[in-house]
Amino acid sequence: MRPDELSAVDAVALIRAGRLSATRLVEACLERIAQREPQVRAWVAIDAEGALSRARALDAKGGRDGLLHGIPVGVKDVIETADLATAYGSPIYEGHRPRADAACVALLRAEGGIVLGKTVTAEFATTTPGATRNPWNPAFTPGGSSSGSAAAVADCMVPLACGTQTAGSVLRPAAFCGIAGFKPTFGWLSRQGVKQVSESLDTLGSFGRTVGDAALMAAAMARRPGLALADPDAPASITVVRTDAAAEASPEAWTALDRVAALLSAAGVAVGASELPEPCSALPRIHPAIEHYETARALAHEHAHHAQRLSPKLRDRLDHGIAMPHEEHARAQAVARACREAVARWFDGHRLLLTPSAPGEAPEGHATTGSAAFNRRWSLLGLPCLTLPVMHGPNGLPVGVQLVARWHDEAALLAAAAFVERQVGWRA
Repeated sequence: MRPDELSAVDAVALIRAGRLSATRLVEACLERIAQREPQVRAWVAIDAEGALSRARALDAKGGRDGLLHGIPVGVKDVIETADLATAYGSPIYEGHRPRADAACVALLRAEGGIVLGKTVTAEFATTTPGATRNPWNPAFTPGGSSSGSAAAVADCMVPLACGTQTAGSVLRPAAFCGIAGFKPTFGWLSRQGVKQVSESLDTLGSFGRTVGDAALMAAAMARRPGLALADPDAPASITVVRTDAAAEASPEAWTALDRVAALLSAAGVAVGASELPEPCSALPRIHPAIEHYETARALAHEHAHHAQRLSPKLRDRLDHGIAMPHEEHARAQAVARACREAVARWFDGHRLLLTPSAPGEAPEGHATTGSAAFNRRWSLLGLPCLTLPVMHGPNGLPVGVQLVARWHDEAALLAAAAFVERQVGWRA
């Protein structure tokens, strides 16, 4: 196996055992990028010289401190880096150099991670796609807005990458690209130094080719080493939640869900079915109201001074959001609070949930990043979620499922996801 094909967990183990150098791993990733980047277009910038210099320094140090000692990572281009430009996916900020790393980047470096470069994002992490293509088939979208991060990990250009999610920007691209994507509880990771879109919804997340890799990345960004283990552990029970977006799902999405439910049942897990309590049917409707109102205020400067350099789609969203009465946003937030209170009570009987991570395979074309119909409610509730690949669909593209846990139950979610991953036995 080539070094760039290793999981991050395996690469860390080999580096610590002295059987792989950080320098060789970075070199292998750069070789893969040189081979595949013209087709996949996952990167805004590559810092080859800086990454190799950092790798050599770590190899010379000889120590094995930190969760990520010698592991290259990709950083979504809405997350600030002091040594690389951060343009937020917009021509407005071309060449912009922040004065400091975002908190998550600083923690990744402190844990021995090597920033290989900045990955493509949709414009300001919203819905206007970047240039990235799906590595399984470039005619299809990789999802978004964390498109470059998901595609780079899926294509073995880098073992790990970070992204952000406001609606479905971690879970959906991970599902479309056939990797693990993890979004923890809202507020669990510091957003300092991340370009804000929605103060009520924005959440950092991680990408890896395995559940263990995604856990390792998140543990490093949070400086919580205990979470990096993600040892497989069968949940006592799981609840299938099809949601009121069920009509949007393709047959392959239900096939994947049923396959996982059957595997869990065969393994002795009690599998039930339920739907979210009222008033949660309002969640898909109020999510856009909250997001658009807050995005218009977060991007008020860009809207006021650079409107013509925004995409028409984003400009229309900001026009709508800035005109929205405060009372409408307040009503939506009140409904969201009522939903969280209802779900908190409902969770007394439903510890872990199984639901689609996307409507199916990635859609063909590049005009959109796909539907977030199966992500918005969980983002608005602020719950931790993880997607992992299960099977290939009719176009040969990955199809995944999503696991959801109660607030701050990341450890149980990751352990259950690792168990599901073992049962599924996914092979790319």
